Amino acid sequence: MMFIGILFSIAAIGVLCWLLFTLAVFALPVFAGATAGAWAYQTGAGWPGSIIIGLVAAALTLGIGQFLLAFVRPVWLRLAIALVFVAPAALAGYHATHGIVKHTMPSDTWQIIFSVVGAITVGLTAFVRVAAMATPAASGQGMARA
Repeated sequence: MMFIGILFSIAAIGVLCWLLFTLAVFALPVFAGATAGAWAYQTGAGWPGSIIIGLVAAALTLGIGQFLLAFVRPVWLRLAIALVFVAPAALAGYHATHGIVKHTMPSDTWQIIFSVVGAITVGLTAFVRVAAMATPAASGQGMARA
């Protein structure tokens, strides 16, 4: 019976890691939406109003980011826009990895080392996914003219 619990724990960690890698690109829109929703709630919008404002802020953040990646031409500016999306993803990766490894290893030094490796891995994955949103075909640069 304990063996089944261990297998379920490993499967749960795998699913959570997959979810983290899949949703890392959306860390900035989630943070923006949560911040806007909390602000709206504090100003008296109530639960429905704050949820709507948070969702709109998250959608606008993602939409503006994709629009800028599609239409901005200088590579350095595209890189800066991508890094704006990657930094919160790397921070989320650090904290997610740290939350896992602090239960598995007693050494604080190794916890930090593994957490930094997790942050780098999640950050690179988010960068690749953000860069895929700005492919030449998406921005119209690689399309042949008829």
